[in-house]
Amino acid sequence: MANIKSQEKRIEIGERNNIRNSARKSEARTFIKKAEAAIAAGQKEEAVKLVNLCLSLLDQLAQDGIISKNSALRKKAHLQREVAAL
Repeated sequence: MANIKSQEKRIEIGERNNIRNSARKSEARTFIKKAEAAIAAGQKEEAVKLVNLCLSLLDQLAQDGIISKNSALRKKAHLQREVAAL
């Protein structure tokens, strides 16, 4: 347990950020699953719309440091390849 007041605050802030970041990562995973489901169903228009949302969301997560830049690029490339194959 921290003895210093500033360190106690940092622990609280870290916990809050962890909850917020986890929610944002979960949202991204949900959008990716929806996009992949639309791709599997062959709904090209819906898939393109969802993939564009995913690309934007992944860019935001990478910019904010929630996921790594390479992870975002890898996930974006995967989605773009699947849409191009439709």
